[in-house]
Order: sequence, then C-alpha cells, then structure tokens
Amino acid sequence: SERRPRRVEALAGRSVVAAAAGLSHSVAVTADGAIFSWGGGKFGQLGHGDEEPRLLPELIEALAGERVVAVSAGQSGFSLALTADGAVWSWG
Repeated sequence: SERRPRRVEALAGRSVVAAAAGLSHSVAVTADGAIFSWGGGKFGQLGHGDEEPRLLPELIEALAGERVVAVSAGQSGFSLALTADGAVWSWG
C-alpha cells in the first residue's frame, strides 16, 4: 500500500487510456485494447484463471484477442470489460 501517488512502473511505455480500482484490485486498458490487472485475486477478479494475487500488472490472456474499450472493477471481487464490438465480459 502507498500513502502517496506513485507511478505504476510496470505500465511505463504503454499508453493507458482507462483504469479502475476495486476494493483490492486494479485494472487498466491500453490504447491498443489490451487489459491488465493486478492486486488481490481471492475471487478470480483478476481474470487470470486462478485466485492468486499479482503484485504487478499482468495481461489478461483470455481477452488478448479482443479490443477492450472500457473497464470497471467492482468492490466485491468482480471485474467487467466492454469490447469494441459491444460485448460485455464479466469475471470474478
């Protein structure tokens, strides 16, 4: 945990266009439509197919073929993504 704003260095060099934070996890979308998540994974809210936490942003491989345009991180362990084709994806 940080008490002051700190740049997320693992995303440096990527053009992040959207980000959201839940109670224990965060998600970010880049200009090319990739989606990354990190933080607590107890409910599968990171989208990596397990419940392991991630200390650094990691690409959500299940959505690698999609162009994500918006994202939301719920307070109770879930995430949502909207893709360019109008589909809504949910996990956690």
